Amino acid sequence: MANKKVGLFFGSFNPIHIGHLIIANYMANYTDLDEVWFVVSPQNPFKDKKSLGNMYDRLEMVNLAIEGAEKLRASDIEFSLSQPSYTIDTLIHLAEKYPTRDFSLIMGEDNLSGFHKWKNADILLRDYHIIVYPRPGYDGGKLKTHPSVTLTETPVMELSSTFVRQAVKAGKNIQFYVPDKVIEFIDKKGLYLR
Repeated sequence: MANKKVGLFFGSFNPIHIGHLIIANYMANYTDLDEVWFVVSPQNPFKDKKSLGNMYDRLEMVNLAIEGAEKLRASDIEFSLSQPSYTIDTLIHLAEKYPTRDFSLIMGEDNLSGFHKWKNADILLRDYHIIVYPRPGYDGGKLKTHPSVTLTETPVMELSSTFVRQAVKAGKNIQFYVPDKVIEFIDKKGLYLR
């Protein structure tokens, strides 16, 4: 039996919003992937730690958002890895833990443009398939024609977690930007109010 193909969608998901869900659903249904895993990062090496919501809250919001979605999963794999975690280390760890899965990376064109700066970028390009979704104002740079890279026609969403956090802080309605169960969780926990 062939290995299951899993796309890894890394992010802080602070909070998860419909833009993330549209990308994941597109990848799970319009590419050759069998599943898409949201890999919730405890701390992105390039992001300020203070601005990140609690990792368990962020994981819970992902789980609430994808409840009932057949091909989508949440992963806390990076919570147990040394910080900051780099993609290459996570992939090596996942390959050991799930030998019957073939992992691909899902990323935006903005990340592909700066991909050469990533730790072991050459090994990632050699050993993994990279599936790219469009981002306004980016074209993927030099790597877009690399044989390991596939550009997709994922619908473009101009929505960010920063926008959602600022809306919550300003007391704005975030219905339709974020799944209802996630809104309830944000309200109950009083997240993003300061």
